[in-house]
Amino acid sequence: MRGAVLHAAGDVRCEQRPDPVIIEPTDAIVRAAATCVCGSDLWPYRGIDQVPRARAIGHEFCGIVEQIGDTVTVIQHGQFVIGGFLASDNTCPNCRAGMHSSCLQGVGYDGCQSELIRVPLADGTLVATPELPPKDLVPSLLTLSDVMATGWHAAVSAGVKPGMTVAVVGDGAVGLCGVLAAAQLGAEQVIAMSRHTPRQQLASEFGATDIVVERGEEGIARIKELTEGIGADAVLECVGTGDSVIQALRSTRPGGMVGWVGAPHGVELQMRDLFWRNVGVRGGPAPVRHYLPDLMDRVWNRTIDPGKVFDLDLPLEQVAEAYRAMDERRAIKVLLRP
Repeated sequence: MRGAVLHAAGDVRCEQRPDPVIIEPTDAIVRAAATCVCGSDLWPYRGIDQVPRARAIGHEFCGIVEQIGDTVTVIQHGQFVIGGFLASDNTCPNCRAGMHSSCLQGVGYDGCQSELIRVPLADGTLVATPELPPKDLVPSLLTLSDVMATGWHAAVSAGVKPGMTVAVVGDGAVGLCGVLAAAQLGAEQVIAMSRHTPRQQLASEFGATDIVVERGEEGIARIKELTEGIGADAVLECVGTGDSVIQALRSTRPGGMVGWVGAPHGVELQMRDLFWRNVGVRGGPAPVRHYLPDLMDRVWNRTIDPGKVFDLDLPLEQVAEAYRAMDERRAIKVLLRP
């Protein structure tokens, strides 16, 4: 099969890889209908995360089940399925508590930017659509494997409720999905922080009521100006850098909550940003499997269309261009067609 392999910083290639096979009786093999490049894939691509050896890359997918292991009973051959960015058994104490991203049996994948994917713990990981979806729904269904579920997790972690004011730090795919999630959960005012016109437009389409282009102290001041000098009830941190985390913490009103889903890089929390103003922080890797049924229903019924975050669609063979486009911010998120 063809699959993306990251060899070193700035060097990702589409290569021939061995077809995956059933190893454990709980496995399934899925033929990808679509996969994509994640913002978190850019950390090793940019050399910020180490790349000690060549490795298959990618963790988002949706597609058709081609094979199942002997003990797989819920998932069936021929179904269209979505899996979260981590496999989970859906039965351990952490999964039962809704924390599938901390599943006691949880594992990752051997690269999902590929034609075929071995999915461990298939019955616990995969969720099937009611029937084969129309092609126009595939991009939105694909977002449920990570970015839409992660944006949703940011909003849930921040305790977004009807009538709230919510600020979103980050205008990548996760941040934009966070805007959509906040609007869906009933926020009255949704402030998107973005300097890029296409992303501002999509944020507004997803439900943003205000756009803030300023950063740093000016950005914090602008959010307070929009919130009668108080700050936002809830802030979604969707980047993970030191500057973005400070931006989120200091834009939150006293007693408010930050939903943090940006993978942390170079972040040092200062207790003064939390303690004296009673600001809370909650979040982490999204328990995608926990949110999948609800989000799938919203996509299936066309209540939400998060697939609009894909503004570039390329064949898998052009994976190197996909990474370049996202690295250079020429694309919000790139969909890959195997």
